[in-house]
Amino acid sequence: MEILTGNELISGATVYLDGEGNWVENLQAARLFAKEELAERDGALAATKATGRVISLEIEEVSQVEGQIVPKRLRERIRAAGPTAPLSLNGQAYDRQHLGEDGHVSI
Repeated sequence: MEILTGNELISGATVYLDGEGNWVENLQAARLFAKEELAERDGALAATKATGRVISLEIEEVSQVEGQIVPKRLRERIRAAGPTAPLSLNGQAYDRQHLGEDGHVSI
């Protein structure tokens, strides 16, 4: 099984394509593509590239363990868990802007 992942351009957030065609921050909401769904996966990649909103697109192999999506690569497991260091800006806690309900970030 595979998922699509990338980084949201404005915030840099790790995002995943869900079953509705939206980019979301929750790995467990990611759409699982079977090996025979190459056309759908590649179509979603092409459509996303055309928007320019999500960069560093990757196809990641995953497995399901006890109903949870688990990336096979360590790099992706780290990305899914979030930052490994506290976010701060000028000594104050910083909370980056999150994707909205419609999948867009206001600018």
